[in-house]
Amino acid sequence: MLTAALRRSGGSLILTIPQAYVEQNHLEAGSRVFIEIHGDELKLKPGRRRLVELLAATPTGLCRVENWDEMPAAGNEQ
Repeated sequence: MLTAALRRSGGSLILTIPQAYVEQNHLEAGSRVFIEIHGDELKLKPGRRRLVELLAATPTGLCRVENWDEMPAAGNEQ
């Protein structure tokens, strides 16, 4: 089990998240996480990125195949 010290920042306490968890869950500064409280325990889960954030991160000028929406299925698509 890992331990961490709480730090004060203004009126809040800050907990440092271990780098291994950050890398495993592809987190970065500004990432959203869900926190659940169960009695005296906190449960932390990575948040899902919102569609608006995903679209904003999509590179512009991507190549798109002409008439892609009208192409016949190439496998078991329905």
